[in-house]
Amino acid sequence: MKYRLALLLAAALLLLTPALADTQEDDNIQVVIENPTLTYGMTGDAITQLQEKLQQLSYYDGEITGSYGDLTRAAVKAFQSDFSLLQTGEADPETQEMIFSAQYRPLRLGSVGEDVRQLQIRLTTLGYFTGKISGTYLPATQEAVALFQRCAGEAPTGSADLDTLTLLYAEDALPREAAEALLPEPTPGPTGMEEQIVISDDGAIYLTPAPTVAFKKQLKYESKGETVKEVQRRLTDLGYYEGNISGNFLGNTRNAVKAFQTQNALEADGVIGEITWNVLFNDPDVRGAYDDPKPTPAPTPIPYAITVDVKNQVTTVYGLDENGEYTKVVRQMLCSTGTKSAPSDVGDWVLSGRTARWCYFPKWGGHAQYWTKINGSIAFHSVIYNTVNTMDLSVKSYKALGSRASHGCIRLTVADAKWIYNNCGEGVVVTITEKLPADPELRHALKLPGLNTDTMLPYKTAEPTAAPEYVSGTLPYRDFKTLKKNSKGEEVYWLQCKLTELGYYSGHIGGTYLDGTVNAVKAFQKANGLSQTGQADERTLRLIYREELATPTPAPTPTPTPMPTTSPTPSPTPTLAPTEAPAA
Repeated sequence: MKYRLALLLAAALLLLTPALADTQEDDNIQVVIENPTLTYGMTGDAITQLQEKLQQLSYYDGEITGSYGDLTRAAVKAFQSDFSLLQTGEADPETQEMIFSAQYRPLRLGSVGEDVRQLQIRLTTLGYFTGKISGTYLPATQEAVALFQRCAGEAPTGSADLDTLTLLYAEDALPREAAEALLPEPTPGPTGMEEQIVISDDGAIYLTPAPTVAFKKQLKYESKGETVKEVQRRLTDLGYYEGNISGNFLGNTRNAVKAFQTQNALEADGVIGEITWNVLFNDPDVRGAYDDPKPTPAPTPIPYAITVDVKNQVTTVYGLDENGEYTKVVRQMLCSTGTKSAPSDVGDWVLSGRTARWCYFPKWGGHAQYWTKINGSIAFHSVIYNTVNTMDLSVKSYKALGSRASHGCIRLTVADAKWIYNNCGEGVVVTITEKLPADPELRHALKLPGLNTDTMLPYKTAEPTAAPEYVSGTLPYRDFKTLKKNSKGEEVYWLQCKLTELGYYSGHIGGTYLDGTVNAVKAFQKANGLSQTGQADERTLRLIYREELATPTPAPTPTPTPMPTTSPTPSPTPTLAPTEAPAA
């Protein structure tokens, strides 16, 4: 399963790093100091909180003493092992971040505790487990987990890793009956040997496993076990590894993995993640040590760039235009950046792809949804919740959108935070700036909807009407009426478009005449020797549209009306002279 998704779940209650502590407004902003490494022999409240969290996660079963002793060190080391961290037994800032953000621990055969009991209850509720709710992870629980994984389209390992727990506890997790109904009909598997013999051009013979060998877990330096042996055998078959099949992932194995990754156009980090695993076992075009290396694929263009406009409290997502530049406005959102006492970090930042469904801010108290990390101190996330409950919203944080209110993070509505969470991944550049001009028209266009307290979501607003079609070089009308502040309509829309073309206006074009348009009209009037009223009267408009007026749109050539076909005039019938009556 994907390690990135594992991190996502691991961050379900995030974060210990105080710089990310961003929740309900506090008039007394505190100075943020980075957490120190907690080590053996230390005492204090930080140790108490660490022990309590480790106890909650079933890593620590001793007394809460506030002293970092042997049990605490062992618990930290066990956590580090489960979360693929360096097993030092010291709670450095990275380890603390992971501990305080974790909602679950990975569970496997032999695990014991309340979290195992809750797992069994959840599996029973969904129809996957029919055994005794014991709190002990025995084979029956393992089989139930494997069944759930199979129904969820995941590798049926039987171990409840973080990815599996994410899916299991999700609101939309399907009961067994419904999930099995959606499974595709099984296709006949290959007959004969489970391996195919492949002879390369140079005559070397390799054994290629049958397709779709499921990824089990990440392997890296000092990993051990049967899965490591499986990798060593495969690397031997492909000509990268010449050592013993020991099951120990040490220097020779790491070097072989790096050589394999380089030959197959992968990042050569020496770690077997899901991508490397799938190329190693499941790619029909896998390259052996003596094959031609795979060409490096052309980089996929990053689809979006994000600008956080601190002055206007607006976050704008830009897409690529036909020239490959980020100029197309895809989405604009009201936000809350950091207060002036705790400002958001201005500058350019590149998203790492680190996300979390829920996050937790222990320094300030509070939670948020759809967390997307920006840098080591701040992130995009939703407005604040008092608990992990969508009905327990901090209404104050919602109403503060559009103003500086956070401790540095970028708060958004739930829908907007979710959009960034789903669409803006690794590599997206985020620019946070305080230098953009005020844009009242934009603020007006992004009014915050009222809050429906029955659902704790904004009321749905009507779909905006389609923008008028502006055609450069033409006139929308010839009856110039005065436009002024608070005017609305197509005439204002065209005026804003024309002033933008002329270089006087750089704000939001929405058809509402506010201070941004007033200032643009004043600038135009000043440049053209007019009285600077900020109102677009007829004289001002005629100067603005003078080019269009000088070359009026030609009137359409009328379609000639066909002459009616005339009927020939009939020749008059001669009238006979009356016959005189004979005289009587």
